Amino acid sequence: MEAVTFAGVLGAICGSFLNVVAYRLPRHESLVKPASHCPKCGTPVRPYDNVPILSWLLLRGHCRGCGASISVRYPLVEALTAALCAGAVLAHHSVAGIALSVVLILLVVPAALIDLEHRIIPNRITALGTVLALVVGVALDPAGEPERLIAGAAAGGFLLLAALAYPGGMGMGDVKLAAVMGLLLGRAVAPAILIALLAGVLVGAVVIARKGTREGRKTAVPFGPFLALGALVAVFAGQPIVDLYVNHFLR
Repeated sequence: MEAVTFAGVLGAICGSFLNVVAYRLPRHESLVKPASHCPKCGTPVRPYDNVPILSWLLLRGHCRGCGASISVRYPLVEALTAALCAGAVLAHHSVAGIALSVVLILLVVPAALIDLEHRIIPNRITALGTVLALVVGVALDPAGEPERLIAGAAAGGFLLLAALAYPGGMGMGDVKLAAVMGLLLGRAVAPAILIALLAGVLVGAVVIARKGTREGRKTAVPFGPFLALGALVAVFAGQPIVDLYVNHFLR
C-alpha cells in the first residue's frame, strides 16, 4: 500500500510539472526558467500555493495576487496523473512493468494535451520517450527488449503507412508516438493502436453526423489523444487482451 501511495503522490507532483510542459513546450519556452507564475499578472507562485490539487482547491481556482481564474485543467491533470501512476503499481507486479508503464503515462499525458491545443506532438517528447524506453527496458528487462524493439518498429511502421496513404489524417508526430508506445508496451501496443483507431473512427463519425459529410471531412481532429487513450488502456489491460486473443484465436 505504501508503494501505491508513493506512486500517487509522485504522480501528482509529476502532473504539476506536466502542466508546465504542456503550456511551455509548444511555445518554445524554457521548462525551468522563469519559475511558475501567474500568466496574467506575472506574480511568482509561492511554494505553498504550488501544492498539487490542494492549492487550487484552497485558492478556489484563482491567483492569490490578482484574482485571475486558474483553469481547472491544472488540478485535473495532477489528479489524473496521480491516479494513473498509482494504478500502474496495482496493475503490474514487476519493477520493469511498473517503470515502463509510468514512463508511458508521463509521456502520453502532455503529448495528448499539446496535440489537442496545438495539433502537434513535439519531437522532444518522443525523443525523450525513446531514450527512456531503451534505458529502462535494457536496465530492468533486457530479455524483453527484442520484443519491444519489434513492437516499436511495427507500430511506427503501421502508422507511417497510414500517414503516407492519408497525409491529412495523420502526422509524423503520431507515427513517432506510436513507435515509442511499442518500445514501452511490447506486444500490448497492438490493442493500443486498435483502440486508438476505433476511437478515432467513432469520433470522426460523430463529427460527420453533426456537421455533414463535406464539413465533417474538413474538420481536423488530432490523433494524439486517441493514441494516448489506447496507450492508457494497454497499460492496464493490454497484456490480458493479447492473452485472450492468443488463447481463443491462435490455438
